[in-house]
Amino acid sequence: MRHLLQGLAAAALVALPLFGCAAQAPIAPVSHVDVQRYMGDWYVIAAIPTYFERHAFHAVESYTLRPDGRIQTTFTYRDGALDGKLKTMHATGFVHANSGNAVWGMQFLWPIKAEYIIAWLDPDYRTVIVARNKRDYVWIMARSPMISDQQYDLLVARVAAMGYDTRRLRKVPQG
Repeated sequence: MRHLLQGLAAAALVALPLFGCAAQAPIAPVSHVDVQRYMGDWYVIAAIPTYFERHAFHAVESYTLRPDGRIQTTFTYRDGALDGKLKTMHATGFVHANSGNAVWGMQFLWPIKAEYIIAWLDPDYRTVIVARNKRDYVWIMARSPMISDQQYDLLVARVAAMGYDTRRLRKVPQG
């Protein structure tokens, strides 16, 4: 009996990390995005930033629909301060089929496409949350450079509900 209990205890110790490290459910995209309406400028209000944008000020993501259906993306920001050096990055977005236009591959360097999930979008296309299943990066963006504190808090709560550690969010100064 003692050997049986020891065996069960050992099996539980082996299995415990498997349950404790269970992967989070995939982030659900919005059901549909009107791509044409989504195009234009989006100000980055806050982000769990990539390495390149960790010191971004006045960050703006601009989208233009190309004739071939791909999305030309231009990300501009000031590096380190509102009057810092202007930096620009270009990427191409590829809308995934059967995603309601809410899941994209974002390609900065060929052949790598980063995951881009439109996880929340208000009905007026004024604010958006772009997420990734790895929960390593997230962006809260708006059509204007400033949003109210109440609106910001609601968006941060949505990001938290998606499984992100919101302590890692950085508000992006817009000037």
